[in-house]
Amino acid sequence: MQRILLKLSGEALAGEKKTGFDEETVKGVAMQVKQLVDDGIQVGIVTGGGNFWRGRSSENIDRTKADQIGMLATVMNCIYVSEIFRSVGMKTAVLTPFECGSFTKLFSKDRANKYFERGMVVFFAGGTGHPYFSTDTGVVLRAIEVEAEVILLAKSIDGVYDSDPKSNPDAVKYDEVTIDEVIAKNLQVVDMTASILARDNKMPMWVFGLNEANSIVNTVKGNFNGTRVIV
Repeated sequence: MQRILLKLSGEALAGEKKTGFDEETVKGVAMQVKQLVDDGIQVGIVTGGGNFWRGRSSENIDRTKADQIGMLATVMNCIYVSEIFRSVGMKTAVLTPFECGSFTKLFSKDRANKYFERGMVVFFAGGTGHPYFSTDTGVVLRAIEVEAEVILLAKSIDGVYDSDPKSNPDAVKYDEVTIDEVIAKNLQVVDMTASILARDNKMPMWVFGLNEANSIVNTVKGNFNGTRVIV
Protein backbone atom coordinates (compact mmCIF):
# COMPACT_ATOMS: atom_id res chain seq x y z
CA MET A 1 0.00 0.00 0.00
CA GLN A 2 1.15 3.53 -0.78
CA ARG A 3 -1.69 5.67 0.60
CA ILE A 4 -4.40 4.75 3.09
CA LEU A 5 -7.16 6.65 4.84
CA LEU A 6 -7.76 5.64 8.45
CA LYS A 7 -11.09 6.40 10.13
CA LEU A 8 -11.00 6.49 13.92
CA SER A 9 -14.35 6.49 15.68
CA GLY A 10 -14.74 9.06 18.44
CA GLU A 11 -15.90 6.36 20.83
CA ALA A 12 -12.74 4.35 20.16
CA LEU A 13 -10.58 7.39 20.96
CA ALA A 14 -12.28 7.67 24.34
CA GLY A 15 -11.37 4.11 25.30
CA GLU A 16 -13.34 2.80 28.24
CA LYS A 17 -14.19 6.33 29.38
CA LYS A 18 -16.76 6.67 26.56
CA THR A 19 -16.33 10.47 26.44
CA GLY A 20 -13.33 12.76 25.93
CA PHE A 21 -9.93 11.22 25.22
CA ASP A 22 -8.01 8.27 26.55
CA GLU A 23 -4.42 9.42 26.00
CA GLU A 24 -2.92 5.94 26.21
CA THR A 25 -5.30 4.72 23.49
CA VAL A 26 -4.43 7.66 21.24
CA LYS A 27 -0.70 7.27 21.89
CA GLY A 28 -1.00 3.58 20.98
CA VAL A 29 -2.58 4.60 17.66
CA ALA A 30 0.20 7.14 17.12
CA MET A 31 2.95 4.56 17.63
CA GLN A 32 1.30 2.22 15.13
CA VAL A 33 0.86 4.95 12.51
CA LYS A 34 4.49 5.97 13.00
CA GLN A 35 5.54 2.46 11.99
CA LEU A 36 3.58 2.84 8.76
CA VAL A 37 4.95 6.31 8.03
CA ASP A 38 8.50 5.10 8.72
CA ASP A 39 7.88 2.38 6.12
CA GLY A 40 6.97 5.03 3.55
CA ILE A 41 3.17 4.64 3.65
CA GLN A 42 1.17 7.85 3.29
CA VAL A 43 -1.54 8.07 5.94
CA GLY A 44 -4.63 10.26 6.08
CA ILE A 45 -6.85 10.35 9.18
CA VAL A 46 -10.52 11.11 9.71
CA THR A 47 -12.01 11.04 13.20
CA GLY A 48 -15.59 10.82 14.31
CA GLY A 49 -16.95 13.14 16.98
CA GLY A 50 -19.05 10.75 19.05
CA ASN A 51 -16.82 11.05 22.12
CA PHE A 52 -18.06 14.65 22.42
CA TRP A 53 -21.31 15.00 20.53
CA ARG A 54 -23.89 12.94 18.73
CA GLY A 55 -26.13 15.52 17.12
CA ARG A 56 -28.85 13.15 16.00
CA SER A 57 -29.55 12.18 19.59
CA SER A 58 -30.70 15.71 20.42
CA GLU A 59 -34.35 16.49 19.73
CA ASN A 60 -34.21 20.07 20.95
CA ILE A 61 -31.61 21.52 18.58
CA ASP A 62 -32.05 22.38 14.91
CA ARG A 63 -30.48 19.63 12.79
CA THR A 64 -28.19 22.02 10.93
CA LYS A 65 -26.85 23.47 14.18
CA ALA A 66 -26.48 20.02 15.72
CA ASP A 67 -24.45 18.87 12.71
CA GLN A 68 -22.27 21.97 12.94
CA ILE A 69 -21.48 21.14 16.56
CA GLY A 70 -20.54 17.65 15.40
CA MET A 71 -18.19 19.07 12.76
CA LEU A 72 -16.43 21.13 15.43
CA ALA A 73 -16.15 18.02 17.62
CA THR A 74 -14.18 16.32 14.83
CA VAL A 75 -11.92 19.39 14.56
CA MET A 76 -11.16 19.18 18.29
CA ASN A 77 -10.45 15.47 17.94
CA CYS A 78 -8.13 15.95 14.98
CA ILE A 79 -6.17 18.75 16.68
CA TYR A 80 -5.73 16.62 19.80
CA VAL A 81 -4.77 13.43 17.97
CA SER A 82 -2.47 15.41 15.68
CA GLU A 83 -0.58 16.76 18.68
CA ILE A 84 -0.18 13.28 20.17
CA PHE A 85 1.20 12.16 16.80
CA ARG A 86 3.67 15.05 16.88
CA SER A 87 4.76 14.09 20.38
CA VAL A 88 6.04 10.74 19.08
CA GLY A 89 7.96 12.28 16.20
CA MET A 90 5.61 12.66 13.25
CA LYS A 91 4.82 15.73 11.18
CA THR A 92 1.12 16.47 10.77
CA ALA A 93 -1.35 18.86 9.19
CA VAL A 94 -5.06 19.39 9.90
CA LEU A 95 -7.27 20.34 6.95
CA THR A 96 -10.88 21.49 7.15
CA PRO A 97 -13.49 22.32 4.47
CA PHE A 98 -14.15 25.67 6.22
CA GLU A 99 -11.94 28.34 7.73
CA CYS A 100 -10.92 27.83 11.37
CA GLY A 101 -8.65 30.82 11.74
CA SER A 102 -5.07 29.69 12.33
CA PHE A 103 -6.12 26.35 13.86
CA THR A 104 -6.25 24.48 10.54
CA LYS A 105 -5.60 24.89 6.84
CA LEU A 106 -8.35 24.93 4.21
CA PHE A 107 -8.70 21.59 2.41
CA SER A 108 -7.71 21.16 -1.20
CA LYS A 109 -6.51 18.05 -2.99
CA ASP A 110 -3.32 19.82 -4.08
CA ARG A 111 -2.53 20.88 -0.51
CA ALA A 112 -3.20 17.38 0.82
CA ASN A 113 -0.95 15.83 -1.84
CA LYS A 114 1.81 18.33 -1.03
CA TYR A 115 1.69 17.33 2.64
CA PHE A 116 1.64 13.61 1.79
CA GLU A 117 4.72 14.05 -0.39
CA ARG A 118 6.49 15.65 2.58
CA GLY A 119 5.85 12.55 4.68
CA MET A 120 3.22 14.23 6.84
CA VAL A 121 0.14 12.58 8.33
CA VAL A 122 -2.85 14.54 7.01
CA PHE A 123 -5.94 14.92 9.20
CA PHE A 124 -9.22 15.65 7.42
CA ALA A 125 -11.45 17.34 10.01
CA GLY A 126 -14.90 18.92 9.80
CA GLY A 127 -16.56 16.26 7.69
CA THR A 128 -17.82 17.52 4.34
CA GLY A 129 -18.46 20.97 5.82
CA HIS A 130 -22.21 20.60 5.28
CA PRO A 131 -25.07 19.43 7.51
CA TYR A 132 -26.92 16.20 6.81
CA PHE A 133 -23.67 14.44 5.85
CA SER A 134 -21.92 12.26 8.40
CA THR A 135 -18.21 11.69 8.96
CA ASP A 136 -18.79 8.37 7.17
CA THR A 137 -19.56 10.32 4.00
CA GLY A 138 -16.64 12.63 4.75
CA VAL A 139 -14.13 9.77 4.97
CA VAL A 140 -15.31 8.14 1.73
CA LEU A 141 -15.32 11.50 -0.06
CA ARG A 142 -11.78 12.36 1.07
CA ALA A 143 -10.50 8.87 0.24
CA ILE A 144 -11.83 9.21 -3.29
CA GLU A 145 -10.49 12.74 -3.69
CA VAL A 146 -6.95 11.96 -2.56
CA GLU A 147 -6.97 8.58 -4.36
CA ALA A 148 -6.37 6.41 -1.32
CA GLU A 149 -6.11 2.69 -2.01
CA VAL A 150 -8.34 1.63 0.88
CA ILE A 151 -10.28 2.99 3.84
CA LEU A 152 -9.40 1.41 7.17
CA LEU A 153 -12.31 1.68 9.61
CA ALA A 154 -11.00 1.30 13.17
CA LYS A 155 -14.01 0.72 15.40
CA SER A 156 -14.91 -0.36 18.89
CA ILE A 157 -16.05 -3.73 17.45
CA ASP A 158 -13.85 -6.06 15.42
CA GLY A 159 -15.68 -6.26 12.10
CA VAL A 160 -19.03 -6.42 10.34
CA TYR A 161 -21.78 -8.64 11.78
CA ASP A 162 -25.16 -9.69 10.48
CA SER A 163 -26.73 -8.01 13.54
CA ASP A 164 -25.57 -5.94 16.48
CA PRO A 165 -23.18 -8.13 18.55
CA LYS A 166 -23.77 -5.92 21.58
CA SER A 167 -27.42 -6.94 21.73
CA ASN A 168 -27.30 -10.31 19.96
CA PRO A 169 -24.71 -12.78 21.33
CA ASP A 170 -25.40 -15.05 18.32
CA ALA A 171 -24.47 -12.38 15.75
CA VAL A 172 -22.30 -13.78 12.95
CA LYS A 173 -19.19 -11.96 11.78
CA TYR A 174 -18.35 -11.64 8.09
CA ASP A 175 -14.78 -12.21 6.92
CA GLU A 176 -15.66 -10.60 3.61
CA VAL A 177 -18.78 -8.91 2.29
CA THR A 178 -19.58 -6.97 -0.86
CA ILE A 179 -20.66 -3.36 -0.71
CA ASP A 180 -23.85 -4.40 -2.54
CA GLU A 181 -24.64 -6.80 0.34
CA VAL A 182 -23.92 -4.04 2.85
CA ILE A 183 -26.43 -1.80 1.10
CA ALA A 184 -29.07 -4.50 0.51
CA LYS A 185 -28.92 -5.81 4.10
CA ASN A 186 -28.37 -2.39 5.68
CA LEU A 187 -25.37 -3.71 7.61
CA GLN A 188 -24.38 -0.17 8.64
CA VAL A 189 -20.65 -0.42 8.04
CA VAL A 190 -21.00 3.23 7.13
CA ASP A 191 -24.23 5.09 6.50
CA MET A 192 -26.18 4.60 3.29
CA THR A 193 -24.93 7.76 1.56
CA ALA A 194 -21.32 6.76 2.22
CA SER A 195 -21.98 3.16 1.15
CA ILE A 196 -23.39 4.22 -2.21
CA LEU A 197 -20.52 6.68 -2.73
CA ALA A 198 -18.00 3.90 -2.01
CA ARG A 199 -19.79 1.51 -4.35
CA ASP A 200 -20.02 3.97 -7.22
CA ASN A 201 -16.34 4.89 -6.91
CA LYS A 202 -15.05 1.37 -6.17
CA MET A 203 -13.52 2.29 -2.81
CA PRO A 204 -12.85 -0.78 -0.62
CA MET A 205 -13.17 -0.62 3.17
CA TRP A 206 -11.59 -2.82 5.82
CA VAL A 207 -13.27 -2.90 9.23
CA PHE A 208 -11.43 -3.97 12.37
CA GLY A 209 -11.26 -3.42 16.11
CA LEU A 210 -9.02 -0.56 17.24
CA ASN A 211 -8.57 -2.05 20.69
CA GLU A 212 -6.90 -5.23 19.46
CA ALA A 213 -3.13 -5.21 19.95
CA ASN A 214 -1.25 -3.62 17.01
CA SER A 215 -4.42 -3.87 14.91
CA ILE A 216 -3.63 -1.01 12.50
CA VAL A 217 -0.16 -2.28 11.61
CA ASN A 218 -1.38 -5.87 11.40
CA THR A 219 -4.17 -4.84 9.03
CA VAL A 220 -1.81 -3.02 6.68
CA LYS A 221 0.79 -5.80 6.82
CA GLY A 222 -1.76 -8.47 5.90
CA ASN A 223 -2.42 -10.07 9.30
CA PHE A 224 -6.04 -9.00 9.15
CA ASN A 225 -8.69 -10.11 11.65
CA GLY A 226 -11.65 -7.96 10.65
CA THR A 227 -14.03 -7.74 7.68
CA ARG A 228 -13.15 -6.75 4.14
CA VAL A 229 -15.87 -4.81 2.34
CA ILE A 230 -15.13 -5.34 -1.34
CA VAL A 231 -16.46 -3.53 -4.38
